[in-house]
Amino acid sequence: MITIDRTSASGFITDDEYSIAVNKADTAFDMVVNGTGKGSEWLGWRRILAHPNDAELDEIAGYAAGIRSKADIFVVCGIGGSYTGAMAIIRALNPVFKQNGPEIIFAGHHMSGKYLKELVDYLEEPREDGSKKSVYLNVISKSGTTLETALAFRTLRNWMHLFYDDAEKRISATTGPEGGVLNKIIDAEGYKKYVIPDDVGGRFSVLTPVGLLPIAVAGIDIQTLFYGAVAEFNKSEEDRGNIVDYAATRYALLNKGFAVDVIGSFEPELLGFIAWIQQLIGESEGKEGKGLYPAAAGYSTDLHSVGQLIQEGERNIIETLIVVDQPFSDASVAGGDESDTDQLNYLSGKLFHDINRSALNGTVEAHTDGGVPVIKIIMQKLNAQQLGRLIYFYELFTAVYVYMLGVNPFNQPGVEDYKKAMYRLLGKN
Repeated sequence: MITIDRTSASGFITDDEYSIAVNKADTAFDMVVNGTGKGSEWLGWRRILAHPNDAELDEIAGYAAGIRSKADIFVVCGIGGSYTGAMAIIRALNPVFKQNGPEIIFAGHHMSGKYLKELVDYLEEPREDGSKKSVYLNVISKSGTTLETALAFRTLRNWMHLFYDDAEKRISATTGPEGGVLNKIIDAEGYKKYVIPDDVGGRFSVLTPVGLLPIAVAGIDIQTLFYGAVAEFNKSEEDRGNIVDYAATRYALLNKGFAVDVIGSFEPELLGFIAWIQQLIGESEGKEGKGLYPAAAGYSTDLHSVGQLIQEGERNIIETLIVVDQPFSDASVAGGDESDTDQLNYLSGKLFHDINRSALNGTVEAHTDGGVPVIKIIMQKLNAQQLGRLIYFYELFTAVYVYMLGVNPFNQPGVEDYKKAMYRLLGKN
C-alpha cells in the first residue's frame, strides 16, 4: 500500500485553500475515471490494468528468459519514457556491484558520438576466454524517427549485422502496431516485434512491453510488478483518498506561489525511479505557462550540495520525499573500542536503516522550519510488488493533478518545438 503524509505541508495552506483544492481534485479524478478530459484517448495505461493480458506477460517473460540464458549484454535503445521506467525498476531491484544475469546497457537517450563509439568498442571486447561476447539489442520507439534513438539504432544494428551471422535473431523492436519507419525495418529484417498500444503514451508505458521486456531480461518478476500495479489500480477505484489528498496539497501549494518541487529519497536505489517521476510529471504538467518544476535530489548526498539552497534559498520550493518504511538490509554499525576514537560508539549496533530514517526525519524538521513544505510518499518495502503499486500511483496522480491545471496531461507539444528547430538546422526536408 502507498500512503502519503502531508503533515509538514499542511501548515503552509489554510483549511479553505485545501478544501477548494480537494473539490477540484475530486472533479479531476472523475475526469480520469470517466474519460471526459483532454487526451482521454490516451488512457490505455488504465485499461491494461483493468484487463490484464496474462498471455502477453507470459510470452515476454519466456522470451526474456531465453535472452538471459544466452546474453552477456542486453542493450536497450530508447529515450524518455522508452527507457526511464525500465531503468528505474532495474536500478531499484538489481544488485549494485554485480550482475544478476546479462549486463543491461542503455543507449539512444542522447547523441554523444563518444558514448556510442566507446559502447561499440566495449561490445567488441572478447570474453576472458577470447570468444565473442553475446549481445542482444532491443530498440524502443513508436515512430522510429526520434533522432537520438534512430541514430543509435542505426549504429548498433549495423554493427550487430557485421559482428553476428544471426543478428536478426538477436534484435527485437518495440514500436507502434503498424506504419512508421521502424515497422519498415522490422518487415525487411525479420526482427522480433512487440507492440506499444496505440492508447498508451511513452511516459505511461513502463507496464507495457516497453518496460516489461528489459525488466524481465534483468531477472525481475514482471508478473509481480504488474499485479502490484493492478492492486493499486483496484484500491484507488474504491478509495481515492491518497491521490486526491496528494494532488490537492500540491495544487494548493502551487497556487500559493511555490515554483519548484524537489523530489528526493534517502534510498539511493530509488534515484532512477525519481528520474522516471521527474519525466512523467514534468512532461505532463509543464504547458501553457503552468506547473511546478520537478527537480531531483538524492539524499543524504545532496544535503551537502543543494541542501543549503533548499534550507535557506528563495522560498519557492516544496519537497517530495519517497520513503521506504521497512528495512531491506540488516546491515548495522560495528562495535567500537573503549577509547571511542572515531566517536561513533553511540551508534554501535544500530541498523543503517534506522540511522538513515533519523536523517530523513531531521531533514523534514529542518526544512519545514526553514519554510519548505514537505510531502512524504511512503511505500512499505522496496520490492517488485510495491514498485508496481508506486508506478500506478504516480501515473494516476499525474493525470489527476494535471487536469486540475486545466491542461492535457498526455501531449507534449513543447518537445516537438525543439525537434522542428533541430531538423531545420540539420537540413532535413
